[in-house]
Amino acid sequence: MSSPISNVRPPPDALIAELADFALSTAIRSDEALDTARWCLADTLACGIMALAFPACTKLLGPVVPGLTIERGARVPGTGYELDPVQGAFNLGAIIRWLDFNDTWLAAEWGHPSDNLGAILATADWLSRHQAAGVTPAAFQTKLRHVKAGLTVGDVLTAMVKAHEIQGVLALENSFNRVGLDHVLLVRVASTAVTAVLLGGTRDQVINAISHAWLDGSALRTYRHAPNTGSRKSWAAGDATSRAVRLALIALTGEMGYPSVLTAKTWGFQDVSFRGQAVKLARPLGSYVMEHVLFKISFPAEFHAQTAVECALQLHPRMKDRLDAIQRVELTTHESAIRIIDKTGPLHNPADRDHCLQYMTAIGLIHGTLTAEHYEDKAAADPRIDTLRAKMTVREDQQYSRDYLDPEKRSIANAVQVFFADGTSTPKVAVEYPIGHRRRRAEGIPVLQQKARAAFFAHFGADHAERLMQLFADRTKLAAMPVHQFMDAFVL
Repeated sequence: MSSPISNVRPPPDALIAELADFALSTAIRSDEALDTARWCLADTLACGIMALAFPACTKLLGPVVPGLTIERGARVPGTGYELDPVQGAFNLGAIIRWLDFNDTWLAAEWGHPSDNLGAILATADWLSRHQAAGVTPAAFQTKLRHVKAGLTVGDVLTAMVKAHEIQGVLALENSFNRVGLDHVLLVRVASTAVTAVLLGGTRDQVINAISHAWLDGSALRTYRHAPNTGSRKSWAAGDATSRAVRLALIALTGEMGYPSVLTAKTWGFQDVSFRGQAVKLARPLGSYVMEHVLFKISFPAEFHAQTAVECALQLHPRMKDRLDAIQRVELTTHESAIRIIDKTGPLHNPADRDHCLQYMTAIGLIHGTLTAEHYEDKAAADPRIDTLRAKMTVREDQQYSRDYLDPEKRSIANAVQVFFADGTSTPKVAVEYPIGHRRRRAEGIPVLQQKARAAFFAHFGADHAERLMQLFADRTKLAAMPVHQFMDAFVL
């Protein structure tokens, strides 16, 4: 005779409770993390502004129903859109991620922690506008009573550090890609946690919201890999952030949560989606991820290829006039790069090309630069690219693979050497740490500022761009600025 089914609800999974308690905590004491968050905010918005030059991105923007606007809605930088926070998060998340140019985190799982800014900014802007008008969003008169008064950019920076930490620490030892799941799962979890807090959620409500984020499962990685690589990978994070805001708002209505969503036998996330493995936190939550986050500064390349492109740019002057004489090109890399971006054969679209190690390296060798335009069909039609790709070999250096996983190093090493038909060769050029790495932060921040200034200039013009850069010059003044005023500065 089978045992009766128990209706006693268990306590929340320990991991979910820990995420909620961290999101609800107020203090981020690391000056390095908060200062890095300042430049991460500038960089992430610059990436979003750059994406507005691409019609494939902008066609996805705006309200769900064309022409629909709301009063005191979240603004979408560089546009005139004023949207509800759910759709605002989608818009922000889509432009942030479109060019594969925002920050990166590499561990057992990969991802882009600044993707969470879509949810954070849309929610904080929407709330800040209502606060400035002295009203509460009509649908939540009794639900948002715990929202912090006077939301500022400082609150955004704190939420960024926490979202980075949740996503990044979960990524350290939980490899969702190895079971075919996409890393935007972690964007949804992190964004749900911090958004529920911004909305004034109680501890129970934040726990319930996070349980719903895990309950959704995860998107498949199908859209990131041949033969199905496609543009969904550029708006998947926007989808995750918008879902996070929706789930947080649902939790604020008092909707129940699912306390053992991770650990429930047979029906929990771990058994259904993670092959029975336990989801775990590799280290205590603090500010480690923001302090160590990787910036894509010089070019929009999938991060495992960043140092390969740096190598190619160093070699470009030596072989730019000898392309026809090249016999072979040897690429030496780490295991994760081979698994994700080692591609031969036809590349069908920009999403395919910006995840091909050989393509990105070839562009660097041929042109001495790499921009988002190099992934478009017009640039890809250059026959020299595929000719050079066909001459490339890729092999793993096991030391590179070990250093990639070493928490004290977190290197992303690549090496490139070119051999010519006459028997000569270039030196083997190796780069262990890209310019966006913490070990090169002093060198990288000025270049990041140049990247942001150029993006703002191209979209807004010189005077407006300089005003935007001045917003970031003083962290104390920036942190004190009301969120809606900050976002107004980015309205076209």
